Amino acid sequence: MPQTKFQKLIFALITVIITVPCFVFYCSSYEAGGFNVEVIKNSWIFIPIEFVLAYLCEIFIGSPLSVKLALKAIDPKKNDPMIVETAIICATVGIMCPLMSFLATILYNGIIAVGMNGAPLNNYIINFIPYWLQKVVLNFPFALLSQLFFIQPLVRIIFKSIFKNNTEKAEKKNAKKELVGAK
Repeated sequence: MPQTKFQKLIFALITVIITVPCFVFYCSSYEAGGFNVEVIKNSWIFIPIEFVLAYLCEIFIGSPLSVKLALKAIDPKKNDPMIVETAIICATVGIMCPLMSFLATILYNGIIAVGMNGAPLNNYIINFIPYWLQKVVLNFPFALLSQLFFIQPLVRIIFKSIFKNNTEKAEKKNAKKELVGAK
């Protein structure tokens, strides 16, 4: 997939553009007791903030660590490329879900709860870890399933359409390497 640093940044950008609204709507729906028009209206405030946070986390933490983690478990020379991609997606979710849930806990249960709702600061500090763990538990299944079956396949289609010539050349080059390695 992404071969150059620029392509990796674009791949992360496409992923975040699709992922952030899904998660903001998902989390807001859970807090509101269901998905409705009000959830959509109220969620747009948080999307730009979470977009910046998610993109920075993805390019500096999530992507580099997930590739290293996945390649410790899977050998790309011995395994099918789909297995390697799946391992990277799972590792990314394993890193990004707790990280983004942590940041969301700060935003939603910290800054907003203390600043806007007048909740006492000591209540927030005492309950931070339970709030965070609850968000991780609620977000993880949605994150894993949406990334495996919806978001990453869509991101790959979009990415391949943007970098059509580059991905075709890379696929041909990889196919030649596999043929040479098989002989």
